[in-house]
Amino acid sequence: MIDEPPTLVARSLSRSFGEGDVKTMALADASLTLQPRQFSLLMGPSGSGKSTLLAILSGLLQPDSGTVLALGQDLWKMSEVERERFRQRYCGFIFQGYNLFPALTARQQLEIVLRWGEGVPYREARRRADEMLSLLGLGKKGHLRPAQLSGGEKQRVAIGRALIKDPAFCFADEPTSALDWAHGEQVVELLCSAAHEQGATILVVAHDHRIVPYADQVFHMEDGCLAEPQSPSRHEIRSVLHEPTP
Repeated sequence: MIDEPPTLVARSLSRSFGEGDVKTMALADASLTLQPRQFSLLMGPSGSGKSTLLAILSGLLQPDSGTVLALGQDLWKMSEVERERFRQRYCGFIFQGYNLFPALTARQQLEIVLRWGEGVPYREARRRADEMLSLLGLGKKGHLRPAQLSGGEKQRVAIGRALIKDPAFCFADEPTSALDWAHGEQVVELLCSAAHEQGATILVVAHDHRIVPYADQVFHMEDGCLAEPQSPSRHEIRSVLHEPTP
């Protein structure tokens, strides 16, 4: 197999907040490379800089210094409009706060991505939205609005919205935090499928160590510093996780 070129290369990223005595370094000289067909996991304690790094890599937060090459394009040399178009075309996002439209049903949250973002005809958008909702265990709740859904159901709608357009990149911030593990595992498997079967580059920020066995590589952050990635053996880790306690 011929190695595929990386989809995202970040070099020497730094970012601080505040000034003077209250200045805080959230990210210090961080570099990483992400490949297509790869599920990457970013872990570390709260306040270590994970969400800051995710926001910079996805074009939502400008770094103080450093570069991000996404699909060969320098993300932070683009204009704001160019960056927005790039995100719309190539990126899916899963936020902790769901960011759903209050007036739209679960089905419409997904349809709007296809119809407005990609010009997909109504019937095709409806079919794909219903298919995704069924995969997420929400097949009977497509007509409900966010206020009528539980936190876990809203999270699953948000995940479906991110994945429905088969994005080149999917950036997820704690995608399983509002879910029980039965649904959390289902979501992780969908993200793995997007990577391994559809060729997407997936980067997930999480505290949930149950996700580790599914990752192709695991990055760890501490005090704004990024360690070299590890490549866990899924079979070895799963056997440890399921091994009875002596």
